[in-house]
Amino acid sequence: MTAQVAAVEPIAISVPNIAQVHITSLAKLAIDFALQPIVEVHTGQVFGYEALMRGYDMLALRSPVDLLDCAAKAGSLVELERLLHSRAIAKFTSLPDIRSKRIFINLDGRALASAVDLAGEAAAALQREGLSPSAITVELSERHNYLSVEDFGDIVGRLRGLGVQLAVDDFGLGFSELKMLCDYGLDYLKIDGHFIRDMTSNPRKRLFVTTICNLAHVLGMRVVAEGVETEADYIGARDAGCDLIQGYFVAKPTTQIDELLPSYSHIMSASSRCRRQRKTDEFLVRSEMTVLPTIGDGMTLEDVFDLFRRSPQQSFFPVVDAGGAPRGIVHERDLKSFIYLPYGRDLLQNKSHPRSITSFITACATVDVNTEAAQILEIFSNARSGDGVIVTENLKYCGVLSAADLLKVINEKRVQQAQDQNPLTELPGNLSISDHVMGAALDGDQTRFFCYLDFDNFKPFNDRYGFQHGDRAISLFAVLMRRHLGGGGSFLGHIGGDDFFAGLAGEEPEAVRMRLKRLIEDFRRDAEKLYSTQDQAARSIEGFDREGQPRHFPLMRCSVAVLELPAGVVTSDLNRIDAVIAKAKSAAKRSADGIAWRVLAA
Repeated sequence: MTAQVAAVEPIAISVPNIAQVHITSLAKLAIDFALQPIVEVHTGQVFGYEALMRGYDMLALRSPVDLLDCAAKAGSLVELERLLHSRAIAKFTSLPDIRSKRIFINLDGRALASAVDLAGEAAAALQREGLSPSAITVELSERHNYLSVEDFGDIVGRLRGLGVQLAVDDFGLGFSELKMLCDYGLDYLKIDGHFIRDMTSNPRKRLFVTTICNLAHVLGMRVVAEGVETEADYIGARDAGCDLIQGYFVAKPTTQIDELLPSYSHIMSASSRCRRQRKTDEFLVRSEMTVLPTIGDGMTLEDVFDLFRRSPQQSFFPVVDAGGAPRGIVHERDLKSFIYLPYGRDLLQNKSHPRSITSFITACATVDVNTEAAQILEIFSNARSGDGVIVTENLKYCGVLSAADLLKVINEKRVQQAQDQNPLTELPGNLSISDHVMGAALDGDQTRFFCYLDFDNFKPFNDRYGFQHGDRAISLFAVLMRRHLGGGGSFLGHIGGDDFFAGLAGEEPEAVRMRLKRLIEDFRRDAEKLYSTQDQAARSIEGFDREGQPRHFPLMRCSVAVLELPAGVVTSDLNRIDAVIAKAKSAAKRSADGIAWRVLAA
C-alpha cells in the first residue's frame, strides 16, 4: 500500500464537521476497491491481491489516509474498517478460481484493539465462500507504532489463532519494524518501493534489501517487493532474494475484474532474458531433502494427533496453507501436554477454550530450492530452531532439509568445487568464473574489468610439438598471469585449454592496460623458448589450418578482449556481455598489440 502512505503526520482534513459525523454512510456511497496482483518473482503466477481503496476523491479527500483520519476523528473508525474489509472481500470473492489465492487487506493501527473481531468477521466471510482463513493477510502499516499498544503481542497471538496471516507493510519507513520481526510470528514482509526503485544502480539499497531478505528467510517469512515499476527494479528485487513482487511493472491496480490475469507472462520472459546462467545447487538440495507429509492449517487437532501417532520417529511436521505455501512447523513437544495429560484433548475441544492447529505453529527458516548451499547453511545456522529448513519451489512446500541433510549437501558441493578447479593450472573453472561475472556485473561500486585471454596460433604448436609441450605452454601462462594480474582482490580463472579469464576492479583503465601488455610481452618471450632453434629463427612454423590446408603460422602470443564496466554501470544481462566479448575477441586477434578494449554503456 505504498501509494496510500503519504506521511507519518495526519493530513489536514477539509471535510465539513457534519460530513465527518456521517463519514461511514458517505463511504458506502463512494468507496470501491481496486485489486493489484502480487506475483511470484520467477514465474509471474498470481499469488494474491492487495485491496486498494478507490473513490475517496468523490468525498473531497486527497488520499485513503484522509478518510481514515476523518473516521477516527468522528469516532467511527472501526465501523469504517468493517465496511472497507467487507467490500474488499466481496471484490476478491467475485474473482474466478481463487482457491489458492490470498487477499491482503490493510488495518489502521488505531483500530488495533478491534483487530481480532474485524479479522474474525473477514475470515467468516471467506469461510462462507469455502475458503480458509489463511487466505487473508492483514497488513500492519508502519505509519503507526503498533508496539506502543500494551497488549500487541496478545492481539497478534489471537489473530494467528484465527488462522489469518500477518504482514509488515511499508518496511523501512516506520517505527519499530525490526522488533516486530524479531519478537512476533509474522508471515510477510513488504519492502517499501523507495528501497526497490533504482536498486541495481544503488549499492546501499541493494545491500539493505539483500540483508533484509536473508533475515526474513531465517525467520520463516516471505518478502514482497513493493513499487516495482521497471524491468531493472524487477531484476534487482529478484536477485536480492525477494519472493514476490507488486507494482506497475506487473500490473496497475484495477476495479475491473476482467482485467486481472491468472499469470503475467512478461515476468517469466524478463526472468529468462536476464537470468543468471549458472549451475545451481538445486539437484543437490532435491537429492538430499526429505519430503515429509504436511499438516493443513485447517486440519483438526484430532487428525494431527493421529499423524504423530502413526509416525513416532518424527518430531515435527510442516504446516501449509490452502495454497500449499508453508506457514511453519508443528512440533510434537508443543502438543505433548495435551496428548498425555488427563482431559487434555477434551480441553482442546472445549468451545470455551478454543484452540486450532494455527495456535501451535512455530516459525521455521524457509529457502527456495534454487538457493545456493552456502546461503542455506548460513540461514540454518542463524535460525531459532535446529529442526532444519523448509524448502519451497515457487513458494509452495517442496520438502525439508535436516541438519544431517544439509551437511551432505555442503560436502557434495565442496566435491563439485574441487572438480571445477583445473588440475593443470589449479585455477577455478567455468562455474566459479560465471559466479564472479554475475556478482561483479551487479556491483557498481567501482570500475570492473572482465579480461578474456587466449593464445593465438596454439593449435599448430600443439600439433607439431605434442600435447605435453602444449601443457607446458598453458602452465607457463598460468604462472605469468598470477604474477602480472594476481593479488589485490583480482579473480583468475581457467576456462579450459588455452582460454583464461581475469576479473579486475578498482584500477584506472590505463594501469590495467599496462599490466596486460607486460603479460603479453612476457608470454611472447617465454613461449618462444618452447620452439626449436630453427622455428625460432624462422619466426614461424609449418602447419595446417582448420580446413586442413598447409600454411605458415607465426609463433604463439596471447590476445586479450577486455570489457570495462564503469562505476555505476550494472547489468544482469549476461547475453549482452557475451555478445560484446565475442566481437572483442576477434578484434584482439587482429590487433597489433593483441588487445581489444570495449566499454559497457549504462
